[in-house]
Amino acid sequence: MQKVIPAFRITDYTRSKAFYVEGMGFQIDWEHRFEPHFPVFVQITKDDLTIYLTEHTGDCQVGGLNHLFVPNVDNWYNELKSKKDISITEPPNEDLEGLRMMTVVDPDGNQLRICTRL
Repeated sequence: MQKVIPAFRITDYTRSKAFYVEGMGFQIDWEHRFEPHFPVFVQITKDDLTIYLTEHTGDCQVGGLNHLFVPNVDNWYNELKSKKDISITEPPNEDLEGLRMMTVVDPDGNQLRICTRL
């Protein structure tokens, strides 16, 4: 059960939505804007993982790193490796003891370290 929801700062919601929804396979749970042309704050989910995406400059900085724990990192890798718009900078490996992980980078330079405990 996920206990913390990570937030990534994004700079272009259209581009990020394409990456996370069409590319990574997340679904949009909800979007919030205070006014129609204001920055967006979005919740996305895939399987048991939830992430916030925010255009609000005060929430966090671009270029973050979050570790997302999944039952099988290799399944995610096989799903994502053929998608041209997904940048896998590190294929599954066991560089850290007790983890098998890969790294995916979003259009804003945020790193998603997708991990499976061994």
